[in-house]
Amino acid sequence: MKDISSLLGQDTTSQPLRILAILTLLSLLPAIILTTTSFVRISVVLSFLRQGLGTQQAPPTQVLVGLSIFLTCFSMAPVFTEIQKRALDPYIAGTITDVQAAEQSVAPLRSFMLRQTRQADLEVFYASTGMPLPNKPDDVPLFIAAPAFVISELSTAFQMGVMVLLPFLVIDLAVASLLMSMGMMFVSPTTISLPLKLLLFVLADGWNLVCGSLLRSFR
Repeated sequence: MKDISSLLGQDTTSQPLRILAILTLLSLLPAIILTTTSFVRISVVLSFLRQGLGTQQAPPTQVLVGLSIFLTCFSMAPVFTEIQKRALDPYIAGTITDVQAAEQSVAPLRSFMLRQTRQADLEVFYASTGMPLPNKPDDVPLFIAAPAFVISELSTAFQMGVMVLLPFLVIDLAVASLLMSMGMMFVSPTTISLPLKLLLFVLADGWNLVCGSLLRSFR
């Protein structure tokens, strides 16, 4: 792709510029990984889950981030394997250049992103740039596929988050109504609703349901 080639330069590019481009990409690598993989959807849904439970810092943020990373690695394993076969292994063997390796590694990642991206989100960016709609997925440039993917992931994550929050909201409303009817207005509804929500979550095997639904959503 032209955008990758422009970042890394052609084979005639001087070595200092090539090293500078690689260091720049490495500094942006964490942000790129977080926004072009399944991490966005997983982390947002797990944050909604903790908010719905109302447990404040349980589980801790570090645990949720760690779980999000493990689920991301699991869901992205086929993509990483394809990148290794098409780009990493040939580059280590010396059969392709660094520019060719970058181009080959982009293709599986772009294919994954486009499978999860809504057409409406792609059309927004194409309309803003004035570019004609592509005839095939390979014609979608990375600078359009990436932001459209992030928007689609956030939309999907919020939809799943609403479904996660609804059962807990029903419990909160039921407990608040019960306390009001009993005249116990000075009792915090959280004191009673929190154990009930945790009990419901444990009995329903909530972690299995949520994580399983997240993984199945990427099929």
